[in-house]
Amino acid sequence: MKKLVLAVFALTLMLSVNAQLETPQPSPMSKLEQKVGLTDITIEYSRPGVKGRKIFGDLEPYGTIWRTGANANTTIEFSDDVTIGDGTLKAGKYAIFTKLEEKAWTVMFYTDTNNWGAPKEWDDSKVAASIKVNVMDIPFNVETFTIDINNITNTGGTIDMIWEKSYVAVPFSVPTDAKVSAEIDKIMAGPGANDYYSAAVYTLSTENNLDKAMMWIDKAVEMTEDQPRFWYLRQQSLIHAANGDKKGAIAAAKKSLEGAKAAKNNGYIKMNTDSLKEWGAM
Repeated sequence: MKKLVLAVFALTLMLSVNAQLETPQPSPMSKLEQKVGLTDITIEYSRPGVKGRKIFGDLEPYGTIWRTGANANTTIEFSDDVTIGDGTLKAGKYAIFTKLEEKAWTVMFYTDTNNWGAPKEWDDSKVAASIKVNVMDIPFNVETFTIDINNITNTGGTIDMIWEKSYVAVPFSVPTDAKVSAEIDKIMAGPGANDYYSAAVYTLSTENNLDKAMMWIDKAVEMTEDQPRFWYLRQQSLIHAANGDKKGAIAAAKKSLEGAKAAKNNGYIKMNTDSLKEWGAM
């Protein structure tokens, strides 16, 4: 009986040690994902509360650099280069830090995202972009610190920050026009060599419309004549062979073999050699 009691006690102790009580975080994490134009933007930050305190000019003194949130660094990630202020911010992930003043905040995008709070040693060379924006007073209290993306158009928007009775908006622009124009030019120019190559290889695998496959692979090879690709030529030889054009298949295989030897690609050397033997060319 004594052993049973001890065993139950030990099990109870083990369970109590392993159990983890989950409680609400005082500054819960938040993740915002927003597409602006064709650019993806992701913001991750912790959201402290006012909790009856005076925030700006007291808890967060003027003249200091604020982490723009709580806990780990607030971060923002852009899928494209964007324009903030007079500068270009390269695509990538940044920590957001804010230099607080009573009437204006300087919002800075910092390349080192691995700090906890403001860096102990601030490095101006890591500020990829910064902008000074006016603080607007609002006539009501916002309990929980909030970052949002608003005023969205095809070409930009604002990163809005609001807490206590203060609001700022950081304008930014995204390269939608440039991206769309480039895509239009690409489409209007017609398919590229890779498009013809992919279409031909797929069509060969289906064993349907092999005449079209031959037309497409020939076009792909023609478009890359200045820099012959031995893998293109390999597929050209197979497609011509499948269409009964042994002469064309042998010519393409010989060119592919030559390129494979130059690239020291043993796999393609063997495949082309085997095909040429099969077609009576070696």
